[in-house]
Amino acid sequence: MLTTKPRGTNDFLADTVRKWQYLEEVIRKVCREYGYGEIRTPIFEHTELFQRGVGDTTDIVEKEMYTFTDRGDRSLTLRPEGTASAVRAFIENKLSTQAQPTKLYYIGPMFRYDRPQAGRYRQFHQFGVEVFGSNDPAVDAEVITMLMDLYGRLGLKDLELHINSVGCPKCREEHRKVLQEFLGDKVSGLCKNCQGRFERNPMRILDCKNEACQGLTKGAPTTGQCLCPECDEHFAKVKDYLDLLGIEYKVNDRLVRGLDYYTNTAFEVMARGIGAQSSIGGGGRYNGLIEQVGGGPVPGIGWAMGLERAILTMEQQGIKFPEEPPFDVFIATIGEEAAGPELVLLTKLRKAGLAAEKDYLGRSLKAQMKYAGKFNAKFTLIMGGDELQRGVVVVRDMAAGTQEEVALDRVVDTLVASFINR
Repeated sequence: MLTTKPRGTNDFLADTVRKWQYLEEVIRKVCREYGYGEIRTPIFEHTELFQRGVGDTTDIVEKEMYTFTDRGDRSLTLRPEGTASAVRAFIENKLSTQAQPTKLYYIGPMFRYDRPQAGRYRQFHQFGVEVFGSNDPAVDAEVITMLMDLYGRLGLKDLELHINSVGCPKCREEHRKVLQEFLGDKVSGLCKNCQGRFERNPMRILDCKNEACQGLTKGAPTTGQCLCPECDEHFAKVKDYLDLLGIEYKVNDRLVRGLDYYTNTAFEVMARGIGAQSSIGGGGRYNGLIEQVGGGPVPGIGWAMGLERAILTMEQQGIKFPEEPPFDVFIATIGEEAAGPELVLLTKLRKAGLAAEKDYLGRSLKAQMKYAGKFNAKFTLIMGGDELQRGVVVVRDMAAGTQEEVALDRVVDTLVASFINR
């Protein structure tokens, strides 16, 4: 067990991490252009935050959280999602006193005790954005546009944007009544989870993937049919803005999302042709969440995407990731007397901003040159007793196949200049 990782977790080795770094680089660029600042919150929070923030009728709170009691007998939970922590940080750090709206993003590990499958793990990584302080439908359109813009820059294709409105507490209560009336004589045929949702949160039954539940809810009243005038107008404006921006979408009246805090706009992005788990990101508005957690009546909206699923989708669609740039310099030596000068030169090269490496296993020159091939270095430097006596280093240009002797005290400047001129 000591040499086996826990189920549902991953080791990301260097080749894979380069893909992550590229994805994160694109993410940070998009966030900067849209005016979002990064926030970093604790990996664990007080359990009550997620019970109140995520919702005690959700699968996350009911059966997926990693919860433990610390030595002070406090119940703590590894964060299963990012919005509740961002809301807590917004309240605790009094960000509402700053110019509004507040636009934040986060990238980090989340934890859910879920059944591991392709792109879904017990420790997974999530990127999300949150906007606090504005109920303007233009903000809804912006965050949706931002999500689709990001996917476009990553090269993802065959995407389908689903949107819906789940209304405010007033129209949600109206929907609850008519939905419970519709399902009243069908409860016994629902799955066990949906039977539990019937009283607590019947809207979630519409989102169930169980075939029996889908059949029994066919023709059920939707949230869109129960919207109050204000929510109906808000959703109409969101659609108008998306039309204006040329964002294609499909109104999905069964889309309710899996978390209790959503109000009004809800959206999800599906990638066609990648299997049953086709959702690659989504979110929505949550105007009552900040007040529910303990803050003021501040509106909010956000979305999140799993980095594992994004990378998996890119790989399945054959999208090429940028290749690792060639290494700059490898130093090969001949003889024991070159060991000290080699280490000094290696350090000078690195301080000059070049990626430089050497052999540490006492290989022969031939073996060192073979080892240098692993790094695909642009230049290989050769130092031996003869070169050191003459105060020179052999500089071999690996691409051109040429080499020359350069004075030892000039080799760093010469190499730096060669990279600038290329």
